[in-house]
Amino acid sequence: MKKDKLFTRRRALIAGAAVLSAAGARVLAADPTGSPVRGTPAAGGPQARKALKPSTYRLEPMTGATPPRPTPGKPPVRREPIMRVSGRGHAMVLTFDDGPDPRYTPSILRTLRKHDVRAMFFVCGEMAVDNKDLLAAMADDGHVVGNHTWTHPLLTGLRRSQIRSEIARTSDVIEDAYGKRPLWFRAPYGAWNRATFQIGADLGMEPMAWTVDSLDWTTPGTATIIDRVEGGAAPGVVVLSHDAGGDRSQTVRALRDYLPVLLDSGYHLTVPHRQDF
Repeated sequence: MKKDKLFTRRRALIAGAAVLSAAGARVLAADPTGSPVRGTPAAGGPQARKALKPSTYRLEPMTGATPPRPTPGKPPVRREPIMRVSGRGHAMVLTFDDGPDPRYTPSILRTLRKHDVRAMFFVCGEMAVDNKDLLAAMADDGHVVGNHTWTHPLLTGLRRSQIRSEIARTSDVIEDAYGKRPLWFRAPYGAWNRATFQIGADLGMEPMAWTVDSLDWTTPGTATIIDRVEGGAAPGVVVLSHDAGGDRSQTVRALRDYLPVLLDSGYHLTVPHRQDF
């Protein structure tokens, strides 16, 4: 029964995969007035697409298996965050926010390691400072660690000096534990304004949002999280999940289920490179 259900979901996933259009590359835009905006999934349903062979992208070299690239200089000040990635074939990105949490992050790392997959972890400084060993483990496995501020505040309600402190302190902790300063930044709640973009760029980071929100923080049930991730799967999407900030046991179980399904459906779970943007 379980195998039949998994087979049915895989067939539906393969049929539902679609290439995101260039027009939908960034569906989240910063309000020119500086008002906060929030990330939402790209509009429009997926188009039918011929299934790929399961092994097509699974054995492609990942970031952790390639020589380190030179650290880019300061990025441009953007008016909207990056919401999708480019890459060969069915490239997707898995991201996890708010950690690291010793109750859930190690399980997520083990699942990713089992399938030889790299992901992005947007960490909060107040969590990272007491769990530097987990950031070191992320580095060892080739994952990308991004900045998610120190205390997860609504940045659009803070003064510029407060925004800079929240971001800079977290970058310092990441560098100390991970071995290098972060190149990516994600605003809590998906709330961006001009000051946030400017300060993030000044500190050397590109803004990263998401395309598919698993809404796992609402603890909707493991099956619902799986359906949201698999239903939103398409080339170039960035999936948002959480490894801290509450009970994330559903997230842990869901990843164990949907990750092999995505891989067997031909998806290449990867991490972005700054040179691509």
